[in-house]
Amino acid sequence: QVRLVESGGGFVQAGGSLRLSCTVSGSIFSITTVGWYRQAPGKQRELVAVSTRTRNTIYEDSAKGRFTISRDNAKNSVYLQMDKLKPEDTAVYLCNTIPSASWGQGAQVTVSS
Repeated sequence: QVRLVESGGGFVQAGGSLRLSCTVSGSIFSITTVGWYRQAPGKQRELVAVSTRTRNTIYEDSAKGRFTISRDNAKNSVYLQMDKLKPEDTAVYLCNTIPSASWGQGAQVTVSS
């Protein structure tokens, strides 16, 4: 069974940075495509960034140039470095494998203006 644990959320002012971490257990992480999602209150969950098993990266338009997804296969972990944060980035951020497994609790990110 795949288990996902996110960490690193917090409160930051606009223009600031945060780094999220996600540890994945129960899968062969090195051959797993992993994504970071976010869900803001009253909105649908959206895919923000993807790291494929071949280490290619894909970003949602609003994340391009500001967010960086990376992975450490030795630690079964994927990271999301978020820079130049905006109030509209406020959401719960979740990671998941693609295809998806059960969701973790996520990490709350709050950006003040």
